Amino acid sequence: MRVVLLPFAVSPCPELLGQEAAKAEAELSVYDRIWSYADWYHNQENPVIQRFQFTGRFQLDYSLINSDQGDEDEVNIRRFRAGARARLFENFTLHGEADLNPQEPEPAFRRLTHMYLAWSRTDELIVTLGKHSAPFTLSGSTSSRELITIDRGNLAHNIWFRNEYFPGMSVSGKPGDWRYFAGTYSAGAQDRLFGEFNGGVFFLGTVGYDFATQLNSEQALLAVNYVYQEPDSDSDWTPALQHVSSLNFRYDTGKWGFRADVSGGIGCFDQSNLWGAELLPFYNITDQLQVVVRCSYVRSDGDNGVRLALYENTIVEDPGDDYNEIYLGLNYFLYGHKLKVQTGVQYSHMRDRANDGGEYSGWAWTTGLRIFW
Repeated sequence: MRVVLLPFAVSPCPELLGQEAAKAEAELSVYDRIWSYADWYHNQENPVIQRFQFTGRFQLDYSLINSDQGDEDEVNIRRFRAGARARLFENFTLHGEADLNPQEPEPAFRRLTHMYLAWSRTDELIVTLGKHSAPFTLSGSTSSRELITIDRGNLAHNIWFRNEYFPGMSVSGKPGDWRYFAGTYSAGAQDRLFGEFNGGVFFLGTVGYDFATQLNSEQALLAVNYVYQEPDSDSDWTPALQHVSSLNFRYDTGKWGFRADVSGGIGCFDQSNLWGAELLPFYNITDQLQVVVRCSYVRSDGDNGVRLALYENTIVEDPGDDYNEIYLGLNYFLYGHKLKVQTGVQYSHMRDRANDGGEYSGWAWTTGLRIFW
């Protein structure tokens, strides 16, 4: 039996296992020791609760924008989340997490991100019920904890459902080299908890295959995503896109690789059709230092169909119709994705055929600290 309370190991036979425990403790890095404090309980022989962990993430940004339309700089706590995850009855996982706002006293509680119960015996089948992620498009199916750019590109900002977490039910799995995901979610009027359930629903399906063995690489995952959303004027939790599809690829040799995405959406109501592409090559200079480039393009069929990304939007709030971006970034991994520093410079341009306030052209530099546990 192995019991862990906080970071300390307790053995039923300390005389026999003391030396082995001391050796294992000595081999832990300082980061291992610090992160072990988030593992509050671990006992595989407990029939009710096998593990209890403190979870969360903290992301701090400094951004500087110089554009034809204006300048801006700010320090921003991009994300601060805290919660807990428990492994129950061997096959169940209960996870709850909240998005907090320490920069402003009101509201300190922004929203509930995770609140779900998942069942699984193997990686081949996972059933999830509750508020959880809806992963599609290249960046949208990558957790903010593991992004290799400072933030998601503008393709995801326009075609992916940026609220990310919705109440629903999904099944997913990894049988061999195959990957699949199918889910149904509520897209009703949003609030800070589970939403109002007064709008339509959307359906998400993904099928992928990892060609890593055939290509002698660490990863070569080709995936296709499809989303159908019921048009409903009360669905303000999602953009007005009735059909969304994405074909994306992730290739990684361990030393270098690239990611690519081609996505499109059929609009409804006043949202015109959208499509875009993103290419993201990267190179690992050392085990800790990585350089990455991102080229993005997003276009709408009609006027005012494309929005600017997070920090650019503080300069120009109005939409345009044709967006180009190139980004150059550096990542320094102190403890993998769990502790890293990211910085990136980008140039972006938005065309506005309607000439009603959506034109943008400028440089931006963003650097940030990323931590998750």
